[in-house]
Amino acid sequence: MITTTEYPLPTYVYKILPTAPPLPIPAVLPLSELDQKDGFIHLSNASQVPITASLFFKSNTELWLLKIDTRKTIEAGGVYRWVDNLPGCPHLYAPKEGEWIDLGSRNVVSSVSVTRQEGQAWEDALGGLKESGWLVDE
Repeated sequence: MITTTEYPLPTYVYKILPTAPPLPIPAVLPLSELDQKDGFIHLSNASQVPITASLFFKSNTELWLLKIDTRKTIEAGGVYRWVDNLPGCPHLYAPKEGEWIDLGSRNVVSSVSVTRQEGQAWEDALGGLKESGWLVDE
């Protein structure tokens, strides 16, 4: 059984996509197969993004990141939960089972692609986004 814990919620969380989202970002983005199967939207805080990318997207050389405003998802009724001992992996739930909080133009404030060179770790490829202040835990 998975137990959940409350951790401080940053202003922004990130959704990692293996392919480019439609641009401009529509009002509602389609859910990933994993999110549909699990019943919640998998997200990462800024510190967790390189770890998640390394674990689940190790064969990809390009990823897209969506920067999501947590205040707007909460205003829409979203509920954040974390698995115990994973403070960097917030899960976004709707208030009622079987419903969804839509990710889209109302709460995605920015998107960016990241490319890594052969042999480069995702941590290094994402370093420029951290240095520029785009990928932040606020």
